[in-house]
Amino acid sequence: MTEPGSEAWLALVQEDIIEPDLPIVDPHHHLWRHPGLSPYLLENLWADTSSGHNVVKTVFVECHAEYRKDGPDHERPLGETEFVCQQADASDKDPTQATIAGIVGHVDLSLDNTLLRDLLAQHATLAGGRFRGIRDAGARADHPEVMRIAGRAAPDHYQRESFREGVRLLGKLGLTYDTWHYHYQNRDYLELAQACPDTTMILDHFGTPLGVGPYASQKAEIFEQWKVDIAEIAKCPNVVAKIGGMAMPDNGFGWHDRDTPPTSDEFAEAQRPYYLHTIECFGPERCLMESNFPVDRWSISYHVLYNGLKKIVKDFTPAEKLAMFHDTAARVYNL
Repeated sequence: MTEPGSEAWLALVQEDIIEPDLPIVDPHHHLWRHPGLSPYLLENLWADTSSGHNVVKTVFVECHAEYRKDGPDHERPLGETEFVCQQADASDKDPTQATIAGIVGHVDLSLDNTLLRDLLAQHATLAGGRFRGIRDAGARADHPEVMRIAGRAAPDHYQRESFREGVRLLGKLGLTYDTWHYHYQNRDYLELAQACPDTTMILDHFGTPLGVGPYASQKAEIFEQWKVDIAEIAKCPNVVAKIGGMAMPDNGFGWHDRDTPPTSDEFAEAQRPYYLHTIECFGPERCLMESNFPVDRWSISYHVLYNGLKKIVKDFTPAEKLAMFHDTAARVYNL
């Protein structure tokens, strides 16, 4: 069996590109040189974004890459912004390829406000005009032993007043707040959004409905509660939804264990209910189609993924598709 997630495995499914001229901003990808993982750098990103779809710009989102190895702990994430800025500078030099136009970095948002302001200013300087916001994620795995990516945030991450003050500061400075967490944390996130109404908050990966370990037998119940929670979150006008990032192994679709990756038809059939419900609740003008690469690359190739995304919204108008694939991300991240 070819190793799942490998180039050879992903190449087992090849498809013609649907709507190849539709401009795309991919608002959520990573870059890294993590030990134990294959490097994902600009050349790898370009290999994916140039595989057929019209990806014109991208947004990097923090992933604990290239942190500084010395200095105060709170300054170490600045190394990631330095690293990504170098990759982004290189992306500017080839007009035929996607440009890394935005950087979402990391700080501990519960830090003292004065220190936090200084760190955000340093990120902005290091990002070379691309700094757009912060992700200080709230994901906390109740069963980390069954997870491929087990979030380890504090149990009260969203509830701490010092943290909420940090989220509010982002809004005052015109910066965004990204986060990811699991489906059972959606209510905590709702309270956070209500407590920080002047900050643009970006919900990543649908709130990550899980489907492994003890959750594998509860998919139907999880989906029904998830629908209620998403509808409530959508009532917060300061929240927008990144729709994607659900081909991770922890979502429980099992594609990473197969002899071949899924086709776009299989992907669309399995995930359509999540997309259509979120779009119905938020509207296309508050939804951003995301790749979450290379994490979702463990299950599906870039060109097949975007074919699947396009198939899910095939009945929407051209203006609505343009919003979800390009315009909403460009507006939210000021690209």
